[in-house]
Amino acid sequence: MRSLPVADPGTPDHRSATRFLWWLAVRTWPSMVAGIGWGVVWMVSQALMPAVIGKAVDAGLADRDRGALLTWGTVLLGLGLVQAATGILRHRVAVFNWLAAAYRTIQLTIVQANRLGATLPKRLATGEVVSIGTADISHIGNALDVTARGSGAVVAIVTIAVILFSTSVPLGLVVIVGVPLLMALVGGLIRPLHRRQQAYRDQQARLTTQAGDIVTGLRVLRGVGGEATFAARYRAESQSLRSAGVRVARVESVLEAAQVFVPGAFVVLVVWLGARFALRGEITPGQLVSFYGYASFLMFPLRTITETIDKVTRGHVAARRVVAMLALRRDLAEPAHPAALPGGAGDLVDGESGVVVRPGRLTAIAANTPEDATAIADRLGRYVDGEVTLSGVPLRELPLATVRERILVADNDGRLFSGPLRAELGGDDERIGAALAVASATDIVDALPDGLDTVVAERGREFSGGQQQRLRLVRALLADPPVLVLVEPTSAVDAHTEARIAERLGAARAGRATVVCTTSPLVLDRADHVLFVEDGKVAAEGGHRELLETEPRYAALVTRGEES
Repeated sequence: MRSLPVADPGTPDHRSATRFLWWLAVRTWPSMVAGIGWGVVWMVSQALMPAVIGKAVDAGLADRDRGALLTWGTVLLGLGLVQAATGILRHRVAVFNWLAAAYRTIQLTIVQANRLGATLPKRLATGEVVSIGTADISHIGNALDVTARGSGAVVAIVTIAVILFSTSVPLGLVVIVGVPLLMALVGGLIRPLHRRQQAYRDQQARLTTQAGDIVTGLRVLRGVGGEATFAARYRAESQSLRSAGVRVARVESVLEAAQVFVPGAFVVLVVWLGARFALRGEITPGQLVSFYGYASFLMFPLRTITETIDKVTRGHVAARRVVAMLALRRDLAEPAHPAALPGGAGDLVDGESGVVVRPGRLTAIAANTPEDATAIADRLGRYVDGEVTLSGVPLRELPLATVRERILVADNDGRLFSGPLRAELGGDDERIGAALAVASATDIVDALPDGLDTVVAERGREFSGGQQQRLRLVRALLADPPVLVLVEPTSAVDAHTEARIAERLGAARAGRATVVCTTSPLVLDRADHVLFVEDGKVAAEGGHRELLETEPRYAALVTRGEES
């Protein structure tokens, strides 16, 4: 893929959004050129029809020449056939341009989301991302779609102006001077519409994010009786969004009315002038018929141009949102000169805490505060920068893709995606069955109507918290990374299930390094090595039973539930 035309980190300016739309157009330049070409021929063939009709009136009807009438009638039929054929081709290419722009934008945003990884939710609200994938792609597609008709409209107006000039200089001047004035009048409505659309778009994204938060936390809200409060807050925000939508619609309604009234008034002016010239004998009856046809036809290209301005403006607003996302950069930069890992497995060492993870062992980290364990896991997986080495090589000197390939951090913030469960877990049936047994999750699949072929709902909402936790563990086991870091993998399951998982986990991960951040005695007792972390540092290490006897602080931490 070519380099993306995005600005430096920060809020993109007007030019960056324009460059993005231009970049999309260049990526599909053959179809864009074809669309503009067909659009010009399609519109010009319509613009020439009044002139042909005028010739048929003067040469055929006024002079009673059947041959001339037949000739100009044939020319009119030919123009109609050309218009029909090129209209079909223009529409087909325009739809292709719409789809190409919209779905290329989706591809870019998905690639960027994958590139940002954990940085994305920190920098951009969920509603903003959703709006890009729904409303914005449509506006961007429309901006490229309308170029074919817009270009044809401009050429058609120029063609009519040339014909009128050759027939009547005053009428030609009316068109040449009047059309730019009309465009300036309509353009005056575009700037306030642009501002209001931007404000409405931002507010819509915030409300979408709030709706997602409410749906996600609905069970908690019901548990604490907070439904009414959040419903009232959402209702107030919704009414505010409605008011913003009304303000946008007010300007849009004026723009729509101007698209009808202003060209209509212009048509009346041209017809009136043409009639006066005909009465004075300055133009022929056929030319008067042509002028009326021009005046009637001009409404179409003029409205097309105002529509083009409107859609390009909307596309520009949407492009600014997309560019804002594309301009985001990861919290962790790639190394300028990436290092290579030596062959074979090596120790994973966190210099800040003193944690050492050795290959082929199940290492448990028992921290006196959950935040310390989470911070260590984030540093080990390089989700935050730290003094961490793998096989003696600092993680910050390794390509991030290499780190993600070697080290997998699985925590309870992971989501289950919608789709067949088999595809969500990954792997063949044999491997999935073995991972389900290790995670004590076989009963979950057995209870599903279609087993592994059952379609999982969004975020796996049909599963309980403990079931989701076990399925996330299955997914992590099937990934089978050289180093697996599990953060509280059994916090939501009962003691019997936890005991089975603890008993099977070590054997399933034999030969690879596994780190479990937990304070569960059942899991700690099955670990090969336990690290007790206090105030972010390793305060003691050894076997679980050894630490129970020699480290009172550790004993107090892991037996707290039993003492109560």
